[in-house]
Amino acid sequence: MASVGRLVFGAPKDIKDPEAFHKMSLIALLAWVGLGADGLSSSAYGPDEAFRALGEHTGLAFFLALATAATVFIISYGYTRIIEHFPSGGGGYVVASRLLGGRVGVVSGAALLVDYVLTITISIASGADAVFSFLPPAWLVWKLPLTVVGLVLLTVMNIRGVKESVQSLVPVFSIFLLTHAVLLIVAIGGHLGTAAATAHEVKQSLHGTVSALGAWGVLALFVRAYSMGGGTYTGIEAVSNGVAMMREPRVQTAKRTMLLMAASLAITAGGILLAYLLVHAHPVEGKTMNAVLLEAVAGNWSLAGVPVGKGFVIVALLSEGALLFVAAQAGFLDGPRVMANMATDSWLPHRFAALSDRLSMRNGILLMSAAAFGALAYTRGDVGKLVVMYSINVFVTFSLSNLAMSTFWIRHRAEHKDWYRHLPAHLLALLLCVLILAITVYEKFGEGGWLTLVITAFLIGLCFFIRQHYKRVVRALKQLDVQLPSPVFPASEPEEPSAFVEGPTPHLEEHHGRRDPDPEKPVAILFVGGYSGLGRHALTTLLQMFPGHFHGVVFLSVAVVDSESFKGPDQLSELESRTREHLLRYERYAQTLGLRASSAFSVGTEVAVEGEKIASALVRRYPKALFVAGQLIFERDTMWNRVLHNETAFMVQKRLQHQGMPMIVVPVRIDLEGERAVATVLTNAA
Repeated sequence: MASVGRLVFGAPKDIKDPEAFHKMSLIALLAWVGLGADGLSSSAYGPDEAFRALGEHTGLAFFLALATAATVFIISYGYTRIIEHFPSGGGGYVVASRLLGGRVGVVSGAALLVDYVLTITISIASGADAVFSFLPPAWLVWKLPLTVVGLVLLTVMNIRGVKESVQSLVPVFSIFLLTHAVLLIVAIGGHLGTAAATAHEVKQSLHGTVSALGAWGVLALFVRAYSMGGGTYTGIEAVSNGVAMMREPRVQTAKRTMLLMAASLAITAGGILLAYLLVHAHPVEGKTMNAVLLEAVAGNWSLAGVPVGKGFVIVALLSEGALLFVAAQAGFLDGPRVMANMATDSWLPHRFAALSDRLSMRNGILLMSAAAFGALAYTRGDVGKLVVMYSINVFVTFSLSNLAMSTFWIRHRAEHKDWYRHLPAHLLALLLCVLILAITVYEKFGEGGWLTLVITAFLIGLCFFIRQHYKRVVRALKQLDVQLPSPVFPASEPEEPSAFVEGPTPHLEEHHGRRDPDPEKPVAILFVGGYSGLGRHALTTLLQMFPGHFHGVVFLSVAVVDSESFKGPDQLSELESRTREHLLRYERYAQTLGLRASSAFSVGTEVAVEGEKIASALVRRYPKALFVAGQLIFERDTMWNRVLHNETAFMVQKRLQHQGMPMIVVPVRIDLEGERAVATVLTNAA
């Protein structure tokens, strides 16, 4: 099974490789492919929905194209400022959390998570629609199975790693750009010679619309069509969310990516709306509007008597369908990153901040994939339903982000002399986003809008439940510090732990100082995390269980590299420094108890794997060692407790015992009933 997993998902990556982050990060061009494709691909369904909403009043499409392009640049400008102020990424969740508070932030985060699930779903479903637009109707029965296959392939590619999943999709992105550039040049450029006639035709259409609907009716129709095209803007935030995966200098790379995405989306979406108008495109059952446009523009092309138009249409639609599959990347790249940020803040289970041995956020990727499959199954791949659900959550986040930035510029105008240049753009973006959100909810509440609101509200409630649980556990564990306070250490202690082990190939530095335990005598090797009452209690409990048996202790720690710390070599160095500091404090504490002490640590993504490696090195030096770890045990063993907390100590114990190394687990019992949160260390070994 291990060999199959390696074949499918690839070999592990070396976390200690100084080039590891560099190899995983993205330059602006690749970021444009991986993240910008989400925005660019929305030109396949955003303008479609907007143009259909106009009905027979297609003369408004000219102004709709201008409004669409302008809105893209307005929202993109706002997110460019967000990139500057939040260079570690996180997008709407981090912005709302930092500037409006955690309670508002979790609303934005929950909306983003649902948004990214639907990004995956609608991208794959729209891609299938594009492909099946030129296939016989009898083949439609295979559309849903094709979307499922695409979802599985993207899941595997993303588990393998960020850069690998993006590089393989560059050709698709390039073909889409080429074919659609040709389409727009021919569709729009071919009518430049008849610009006066076209302008007159648009004018006549507008007069007819005003006569039929009145001035307010025209405004209402335009605003409704503008709002129904809200799906056009849905991928804009992806770049600000994914700054952390950009190549250094990150901010400049992200800003270049944002400019590429904004320009390509504004030109493509606005150009497509204008092209619909110029070629007099009308909806056709079973076809997307882009398919209708392509057939009207290129369907009759021939070269030296050879009909090439049909082939161009097929290639363009295939590239559009494939690009929509590429756009699902934004959900897989940014969705798990938002989950990791929320997990770091204890709004979601902490395990979602973990990295796999491929340095991808595998837990988040798998959950996003499963949720996307559920959305596909529920909607049967109906893009009309999905785009409504999708747009609502996007504009919840857009609105909160621009509200947060508007608040920031108002509050900090004294420190930022140029605040007056930035505030109007955020206020205008806020107004547009709230307008689109309100109209979309009103118009489409009964067509799927209610469902996305219910799901988002449920997720928000779940996040508050999880956060409250973690707070109660922290309060319980703090009582251990009260029961066994840390002594004041003398200032003359050495500044480094006496020994340490580092991965990926562990080695133990040779030290024979007076503080090191005697290798010929029984030694306890205690797994610890950060310096806290939990580790001190585990040590004192162990000494009570085996009075006078141990002649020394080695404190063993695994510095876990998660999504928060894997942002560059500097963060890894800081992680190692913190780990050394905590281990040194444990050594000092053991010495106050009259024990010889040293310490060791390893750096990796999985505690159990790294624990086995480092234990193998230590047991060779201390052949009479007994490995020990503490494990939280709850008075009530519920499903939630098992989901929110792992059983790392038992996983390590299983691995070590399989290698013939003795290990016991000291349980730390937690009682979370009511407000009487109490932690008690049991005196029996597991």
